[in-house]
Amino acid sequence: KLGKIYSLMGPSGSGKSTLLNLISLIDKPTNGFIKFLDKSIDFDLKEENDIFRANNIGIIYQQDNLLNDFTALENVYFSCLASGLEKNLSIIKAKNILKKVGLSNRIDHYPNELSGGEKQRVSISRALVNEPNIILADEPTGSLDKKTADEIFDLLKKQITPNRLILFATHNRFLAKKSDCLLEIVDGKLKSTNV
Repeated sequence: KLGKIYSLMGPSGSGKSTLLNLISLIDKPTNGFIKFLDKSIDFDLKEENDIFRANNIGIIYQQDNLLNDFTALENVYFSCLASGLEKNLSIIKAKNILKKVGLSNRIDHYPNELSGGEKQRVSISRALVNEPNIILADEPTGSLDKKTADEIFDLLKKQITPNRLILFATHNRFLAKKSDCLLEIVDGKLKSTNV
C-alpha cells in the first residue's frame, strides 16, 4: 500500500535480499511471475526493464555502492541520465535532492572524503532523484552507528508521500518498530504485523 514505510525482518539467509532483488527486477523468479501496474514483467526485455527500474524503483544498499571515481553530485545525476533525462536537468535535480538531504556543501566531494552517514545520504539521494514510487532499502543502516542509523531511518521516513512506499530491510528491531507495518520472513513465509 502506498504512503507507508514497511520494515522487513528475518534472520540472515531468510531471503530478505532475494525478495528485494525480485521486486527491483534484478533477479528473475525461478517460477511464477512479477506484475507491476497489472503488467507482467518480461525478463527478456532487459533494457526496457532497466529503464522501468530507473523511473519507478529507487534502491539503497547497506554498502553505499557509490562510484569512487565520481563526486557525490555525479553519483546522483548519473541516475537521472539512466532514466533518459538530459544532462543539465539531471544536474539541477541532483543538486536539489542533495540539498534536501543536507549535503549541498559536499557535492564536489568523492566517496572516500565522506563519512558513512554522508555516503548513505548520497545513496538515498541517488535512489530518490527520479522520484520513484517504490524505494527498496536493503540494510542501509547496518554498518552505521546507532545515532547515524536513527538519522538515516528518519530521513527515509520523511520521503514517504501518498504515491510512494518504502520497504526497509533491517535486523534492527527498534527501527523496525518505527515503521507503519512490520513484515517478517519466517521459514520462507512472509507474515505481517502492524506496529
